[in-house]
Amino acid sequence: MPAITGKEYIERIDHLKTNIWVDGKPVEEKLSEHTAFKGIIESQASLYDLQHDKALKDTMTYTSPTSGQQVGISFLQPKTKEDLIKRRKMTQQWALATNGMMGRSPDYMNSVIMALASSADFLRGKENCFPERLIAFYEYARENDLSLTHSFVNPQVNRAQFFWEDTDDEPIAAKVVERNGEGIIVKGARLLATRGGITDEIAVFSAGGIQDKANGFAFSIPSNQKGLKFICRESFVYGDSTFNYPLSSRYEEMDTIVVFDEVIVPWERVFYYDNLLVSNSFATSSSFHPFSMHQALSRQIIKTEFILGIVQSIIDSINIGEYLHVQDKTTEIIVALETLKALVMKSEEEARLDEWGLMRPDQMTLQVATNIFPKVYARFSEIIQQISASGIISIPTENAFESELREDLDHYLQSKSDDSKTRVKLFRLAWDLTMSAFGTREVQYERYFYGDPIKLASQLYFMYEKEPYVERVRNFLEKN
Repeated sequence: MPAITGKEYIERIDHLKTNIWVDGKPVEEKLSEHTAFKGIIESQASLYDLQHDKALKDTMTYTSPTSGQQVGISFLQPKTKEDLIKRRKMTQQWALATNGMMGRSPDYMNSVIMALASSADFLRGKENCFPERLIAFYEYARENDLSLTHSFVNPQVNRAQFFWEDTDDEPIAAKVVERNGEGIIVKGARLLATRGGITDEIAVFSAGGIQDKANGFAFSIPSNQKGLKFICRESFVYGDSTFNYPLSSRYEEMDTIVVFDEVIVPWERVFYYDNLLVSNSFATSSSFHPFSMHQALSRQIIKTEFILGIVQSIIDSINIGEYLHVQDKTTEIIVALETLKALVMKSEEEARLDEWGLMRPDQMTLQVATNIFPKVYARFSEIIQQISASGIISIPTENAFESELREDLDHYLQSKSDDSKTRVKLFRLAWDLTMSAFGTREVQYERYFYGDPIKLASQLYFMYEKEPYVERVRNFLEKN
């Protein structure tokens, strides 16, 4: 099967009948018709349809090396710098369709699976590791255009540095409790599966910090696997009106707790297990980090462009461009945008072939970006709130404009450049991005997208080669 259409994606998700719970109740209707998921499923379907736009064929797809059919470029294993640029352009084309608001658009996990499979030789010859299964799954996902969610995080029970969970009979963090002829049996829970339940499969990988080998594994299984349950947080879809909720009605991705109730993972889907060293090192030794960061940064650039557009639209609407503090705040966004663009291009220019023949974007450059965006995104939200002032509060609903109040609203809510309804639509967009439940989740999501910001800063400190500059200082001092 080549790259799928939006209709095919929706039909597959509805057909799964995944065990997914919202507000304490199991979802019994079609997921594509449920209030919490309808908008995001339609938005994702529209992305798949772009793969069949004749004008975008070369941007969105490439010829499969095995089937000869057109498959998504997010699965492309880059061998040249030109391939890296192709991957970025594809990601940004999808991001443009959502203005970067879908943090887990399909290309994210497609990139992850591609990267891990391309580094599968790291697993070769190691105990309880099956690189050929990982490669086979990557090819299966590519040829069937699978949608995937994932989970890397254990439940937040005790965040002490050396916490050891002593609950073997009823584990909290998902772990292997048995191995038999069918596969491994997993019991416990994982967090934070964004879009959990509305994808074909869920991939579960150890991301490091494993102290018990039973908690270390990598596999992918269908979202409707027996014993698998997705428990949703409160939905931030508060209505389907795109006037009232321009972003949350379309892009609310949902986050879920994933419960494994003695789930059997068939052996052909187990990539590694019961190997503490691999569980703690595969993520960092593989090309997972550089490719996931490259994809994310490419999307975040588009999101930053959208935010700049919102800010300037507000400035134009209420005529505040003459104020120096407004110019200063807007320039912060411009500087961030151009910095992110420069970093993604630098990561491509300084890309090198890795030991497995993959053209890997420069990880150090991307690490710098991961230390920038979590900070500036929170600042973007603050800037929008500050320049909007009371305007971001005075935002009547669509129904108000369809009532006898319309004459009052037209008179009192007009602006320098916009009629009342256009102005309110703009400010409701600003509100949904920065002050609604959806908007504040976006801030927290981008703040922790790559992990703990303090740990990220520490990692960059230790990774960055500082000795040449220290040596330069020593040489200077010796001359005096």
